[in-house]
Amino acid sequence: MTSETVTPSAASTTNDGTETGEADTNPTAVKATDTVRYYRNADGPVIGVTSKPVIEQDGRYFKDLDGSGRLDDYKDWRKSPAERAASLVAALDVDEKIGMLFANSWRMGQELDEGEERDATGLLSEQIKEKDGSIFGIEKTWGTTYSLQNLKLRNLILRANPTTRELVDWINQLNAVAEDTEHGVPVQVLSNSRNENGEAVFGMNEAQGVFATWPGTLGIAAATIGTGDFGIIDRFGDAIRREWDAVGMKKGYMYMADTMTDPRWQRSYGTFGENPQLVSRIFEHLIPAVQGGDELTRDGVAMTVKHFPGGGARENGFDPHYAEGQWNVYPTEGSLEKYHIPAFITAVDKNAASIMPYYAKPCKAKSAEQTDLEGNPIEWQAVGFAYNEFFIQRLLRGQMGFRGYINSDSGITHMMSWGVEDLDVPERVALAVNNGVDVISGAFSVTETREAYDRARNGYYDSHDVPAGYTREQVTLGDEALDRAIVRTLTEKFTLGLFDNPYRDPDAAEAVVGTAADWDEAYAVHCDSVTLLKNSSRTLPLDAAATDGRTVYAEAFGKDAETGEKATTSLRAMLADDYGMTLTDDPSAADIAILFADPRSGNYFSATKGYLEIDICEGKTVCDTDEEGRPAGTTHEETTLAGASRIADIAAAVHANGGRVVASVNFSLAWMPGNIERHVDALVAGFDTYNKACMDVTVGRHAAKGRLPITLPKNDAVVAVDADGVCASPNDVPGYDKDRYMPDAMKDENGKAYAYRDSAGHYYEYGFGLRY
Repeated sequence: MTSETVTPSAASTTNDGTETGEADTNPTAVKATDTVRYYRNADGPVIGVTSKPVIEQDGRYFKDLDGSGRLDDYKDWRKSPAERAASLVAALDVDEKIGMLFANSWRMGQELDEGEERDATGLLSEQIKEKDGSIFGIEKTWGTTYSLQNLKLRNLILRANPTTRELVDWINQLNAVAEDTEHGVPVQVLSNSRNENGEAVFGMNEAQGVFATWPGTLGIAAATIGTGDFGIIDRFGDAIRREWDAVGMKKGYMYMADTMTDPRWQRSYGTFGENPQLVSRIFEHLIPAVQGGDELTRDGVAMTVKHFPGGGARENGFDPHYAEGQWNVYPTEGSLEKYHIPAFITAVDKNAASIMPYYAKPCKAKSAEQTDLEGNPIEWQAVGFAYNEFFIQRLLRGQMGFRGYINSDSGITHMMSWGVEDLDVPERVALAVNNGVDVISGAFSVTETREAYDRARNGYYDSHDVPAGYTREQVTLGDEALDRAIVRTLTEKFTLGLFDNPYRDPDAAEAVVGTAADWDEAYAVHCDSVTLLKNSSRTLPLDAAATDGRTVYAEAFGKDAETGEKATTSLRAMLADDYGMTLTDDPSAADIAILFADPRSGNYFSATKGYLEIDICEGKTVCDTDEEGRPAGTTHEETTLAGASRIADIAAAVHANGGRVVASVNFSLAWMPGNIERHVDALVAGFDTYNKACMDVTVGRHAAKGRLPITLPKNDAVVAVDADGVCASPNDVPGYDKDRYMPDAMKDENGKAYAYRDSAGHYYEYGFGLRY
């Protein structure tokens, strides 16, 4: 990097001084990456600057964030992060603070379409959109430079999947623009997790394959259970910390501490499974590994643990991104404390930087008695958890002792405003902040927030009714609540060193992200995650002796025919090239069939016509649901695996030759496996695991070590919903414990009702997995 400096330009204005929101372009188009100047302190942090001066005092360097020449407390890295935050908040104006209340998606210049406006470097989007947004809300968005300089935005969510170098250049450019503002407050780029394999889904795991890529979180859990090695979690977290820090991305919306209790919850695949004790132990290791220690460190990455107080307590799988799922239900007495809170207690104990409440609201009418951590009945405030004073202030902060900050889930003020729909956006913002939220995701509602602030002072409610059930103070924004929120989030930014040096070297970042040991470790965990569920007549391993001179039929199945065809082409090439297998296109001519299945069901942003289908099926007739989420009198067809009906025919043709059939199923949900298991001789489970890792276990190159992190339901009967909307198995209890609450008439001779039982008599329940 050179020491040449480029100063980001200001937003342009019209002749009358009105801001247009369009940024002037820099004709030199020099990237910030190439202009950063570094000053190295012998006993303190490196200082990185592009436009602001540096103060030299006491033989040390300090960034002069406001250019005044004074060494204010917020510039002095010898002060504690909390002291620096309090000092800076005292210097900020109201609009600067309001801009820091929000986090929302932002586009990189590199991902824009042809004709859309970029800055001169091509790195920053300067495109203005009158209506921009997603499921989380629709707003007008301005160009990047205008947004940072005039709207004072500082928290941007990355949803693209750029290369390492592109990401570093973009974050550096954002911070160069931010540095050239009044107080030089840096930009914090945050993201959902990026270190797991899986289908890219907006709002969850939008990216993979750039950073060291591990199996899905269910796979990480499967490997950890199977090996008993929690060092897997330590190494996973440490790789995340080093990679994210290397690119300058210092905060992650990760990971899910939710206990999966209803198998039809679309977000199950982002959890670590159904056992709260396992999830707690994982977070005991994961948080210090990612954050850099028992407390967040300068080279750590801040974690936002989600979704308090546990998103798994779904009513028959309905997700709170849509109205049918707006309730958390607890039909089993004591289930909140027993199953859903434990991992969050661990997150608090391990000093998670922030916690994200879920959209849903607690439902008293459909719940049994629940108590807080002091044995008192909980208060059933029927508002979303981000607005819920009992859960945030009294349970999370008061009884659990949480010291970090609250980051809402995306869209609580515009779309998923469950329980506060009667409030307008300024009132929702004020209520959330007053009840403890410090960052609101999925919006940049600076205008509405300024309105909430002004209403506390301009007599607005002298001529307007205060919403019923609220006080004026609850629905307006005062300085005390605003300052509290900003002090908390600025404390994190100071702790992470963003004020002193937010800049990174792309060459160094590429070296870190390309560390071979991390990728090797990740692949080993892919292999360790593979779980052997069935192995009749010792069909596996299909080693060289088992396949020599034999012909193999291979096919992959996906959510649609096109996906299956592409996956089949890749599978066949892998079997021929990597495993030397002789292939045939005709199952009736095959000695062995190798089948891969990747079922998919539903979309967590919108409800299906009925309940989320978890049977592996094709063209299955299922019931619709009514507006209350109960079974309706009409039906529709569901397909979770295109071509599933052909699996029986393929197996019959191979078995007619005296051959063997092996299937590998990707368990992104707790699929009911009967339509595959009953036709195959060996069944392997992966969890967003590489196909090659599944094959390495199948042929015996790697031992089968994985264990199920979830229980697989037996059939439709165990998740059936009666006319009143009540499920045969309780929504709020993990699969391994559901039999305790199910009717005796549904239980077999072993007292088991819920888990799938295969033809060999094995129950596919939590912790199960065979060995060769």
